[in-house]
Amino acid sequence: MVIHGGFWHQRYGLELGRPLAADLAAHGVAAYNVEYRRVTGGGGWPETGNDVLAAIDALDADVVTLGHSAGGHLAVWAAARHPRVIGAVAQAGVLDFLRHPEITRRAAELLGGSPEQVPERYADASPAALLPIDKPMVLVHGEDDEDVPIEQSVAFAAASGAELVTLPGVGHMDLITPGTTAWATCRDAALRLAR
Repeated sequence: MVIHGGFWHQRYGLELGRPLAADLAAHGVAAYNVEYRRVTGGGGWPETGNDVLAAIDALDADVVTLGHSAGGHLAVWAAARHPRVIGAVAQAGVLDFLRHPEITRRAAELLGGSPEQVPERYADASPAALLPIDKPMVLVHGEDDEDVPIEQSVAFAAASGAELVTLPGVGHMDLITPGTTAWATCRDAALRLAR
């Protein structure tokens, strides 16, 4: 299951995941590109997360979630919340809503308030608050990521035991560009978890 990023906002949608789902299918797995309600489009918390869980329910099968940026958050969050998720790949995932001020600011837009205002939503939505997560997880992050600090993945891997793959010279969007080594690394991780 491919879950697109875009910091949970309306600016980005399914178009980000289509080439990834097509490439996964070309490599022999059923791939589903899923949408969710986003901030200013009927989303927020818990609606955004509930949409991802509903997509998993609709498949009626075990799934590996693969998500980029905010989609990486949802991929790992779903692994913690849904019994049919058997593994997750986070591509530059937003994994700890409290670790970096810019991430906390973006999370506040999704969650409808600051950590002081809605602490229960941070406890429910931030993957770092849900540990331990007893599923295999692979965190792939470019060392030159300009949008999500690599420390999001480094710290989460240390706390969770997830597999960490850091890619020198790789930026944020390289991870979702078919034909690149960065995307191949993510795809191969998802295929390995699916087998």
